[in-house]
Amino acid sequence: MPATPVYIVCSPRPQIGKTLLARLLSEFLLLKNGQVRAFDISVREPALIDYLPAITETAEIEDTYGKIQLMDQVIINDGMAKVIDLGYYAFGEFFKMSEEIGFLKEAARRNVVPIVLFCAEGDRVSTRAYDNLRRHIPMSQLIAVENDHVLREELPALFTRGRVLRIPALPLFLKTYIDRYSFSFTGYLRQERDQSTELYQWIRRNYYALREIETGLVMQRS
Repeated sequence: MPATPVYIVCSPRPQIGKTLLARLLSEFLLLKNGQVRAFDISVREPALIDYLPAITETAEIEDTYGKIQLMDQVIINDGMAKVIDLGYYAFGEFFKMSEEIGFLKEAARRNVVPIVLFCAEGDRVSTRAYDNLRRHIPMSQLIAVENDHVLREELPALFTRGRVLRIPALPLFLKTYIDRYSFSFTGYLRQERDQSTELYQWIRRNYYALREIETGLVMQRS
């Protein structure tokens, strides 16, 4: 059986576009594969479960039971991609737990591949957190996300030493439009007849970039 990917969308900072990326990724995987499981550990922020309640469930890692329950569900090589929207307040605890239980080694043993999508920012908290992650996570499984909605300057050099996923900015009125709970990226692609619109091209471009990540995963495991 091919490896099962577990995408961990994260940042130690709030308001960084993390849930937007988790939405894009979840809808892309659902469109491509017909199924995906998403876990929301960001209920103190605009939550993934509010946008995609049909495929998302909440998870907690504040106690041992919650940690075990989450890991039991994401460490399974069942062929269904998983997406974890990791809230900034749980960032440190999640990766501390992962290291303590040997998550990466156990995932490799079970043919599960964690992919960390780190939403980058130029502040000291973000750079230190990323630098620590790259000491423990293989660079092929760690991707810095350059979100033009958030970054007002060039991506710091530290992040460019590995893989980078760029999310282009949208005009404010379109950003407000896609932030509605009822909005669906795939739904828009299916309903919009004019494929030249800025939003249509933006979604297509991001879906293509996410497909490249998944294709790279398959090539690594072949």
